[in-house]
Amino acid sequence: MSVVEIDERGRMTIPKKIGLRKSRVLIIPAGTFFVTIPLPKSPEKDAKNWLVTEKERKELKIQAEKAAKADAANRARRRKQL
Repeated sequence: MSVVEIDERGRMTIPKKIGLRKSRVLIIPAGTFFVTIPLPKSPEKDAKNWLVTEKERKELKIQAEKAAKADAANRARRRKQL
């Protein structure tokens, strides 16, 4: 675990020892902290061996966005934020 700094503009500075230079990561806010998940450079190639589907990338993206919106709305309702 590492401690990162956030400047007055809300930018995070990630230490070099983490090894995330020039890579993409998914940052998930989890209450008072963030979860950082490194993303592969070509996820469709990495998932080709274990993700079998007939759908195109665009169709899968639309489906994932709809599911994420529904999940966020359900969480907000449970927390009585909607």
